[in-house]
Amino acid sequence: MATTQIRGLGYLKVQTRHIERWREFALDGLGFAEGSGPDPDGLYLRMDERRARLAVLPGDGDRVLAVGWEVRDQYALAAVREAVEKAGTAVTALTPKEAAERDAEEVIAFTDPGGTPVEVFFGPVLDHSPLRTGFAQKFVTGAMGMGHVVLPTPNFAETVTFYTEVLGFLPRGAMKVGGGPVRIRFMGVNQRHHSIAICPAPHDGDPGLVHLMVEVDTLDAVGIALDAVTAKGFSVSSTLGRHTNDKMVSFYVRAPGGWDIEYGCEGMLVDEAYYTAEEITKDSYWGHDWSGSEPLAAFVPPGK
Repeated sequence: MATTQIRGLGYLKVQTRHIERWREFALDGLGFAEGSGPDPDGLYLRMDERRARLAVLPGDGDRVLAVGWEVRDQYALAAVREAVEKAGTAVTALTPKEAAERDAEEVIAFTDPGGTPVEVFFGPVLDHSPLRTGFAQKFVTGAMGMGHVVLPTPNFAETVTFYTEVLGFLPRGAMKVGGGPVRIRFMGVNQRHHSIAICPAPHDGDPGLVHLMVEVDTLDAVGIALDAVTAKGFSVSSTLGRHTNDKMVSFYVRAPGGWDIEYGCEGMLVDEAYYTAEEITKDSYWGHDWSGSEPLAAFVPPGK
């Protein structure tokens, strides 16, 4: 297995048809701070000293535009590029202008075997103005990156192999789905239990995302956000609960566009000196009742 150069999830860029609803969702519902970015009609969301961790851009559909992974420096970026090219995947180096639009010094881009647009970067641009989140909460980022993403793919085995053997993500356990041999696989690059999970899905294409998880510093902030999204009429996909693998206390809420944001606290820190990849048999110790949730777009056949 490759040793990884990737330090964490750096940013997520998505497109939506529902930009105004997104604004209400992210700022009023979840307490993100408003950041800045190049598209005057875009919504740029701050969680820390980065100008934007989540960029939401208006467009004709709801889809992932880029999952951005962060590396230490230009040497690490070159190493990732070499590994991806050796694996037979074409890599594009973004122009200085395109990199500047992403608030990074240098960025490379490629597509993973599941069809997800991936970007790897170094040199994030910082914003040193005071961060004023909606609920005075602090997001847990820093050494653990922005959070985690769960990606759907019909090319499950190939996608898992790509993230572990080419990009060097460490296996952090699994869970069987549907009673069969198929597993959701969790993978990490830092002390966050998982920065990515790969989930078998019936089709690729839009929106290309199951959920994004962001973590905050207190249970009260999670509860306040749950009240706020409920009051604003957003669909709560899953009730509050505690996961078995990463110990996160969280709820899931449907973002405009058919995928979820998991909003949680108290995620465990993995000590790689002792950690072994485990298989969980139950998603949560308690809570996380999904019975009221609308179907996720990633699992609904296109055109339905």
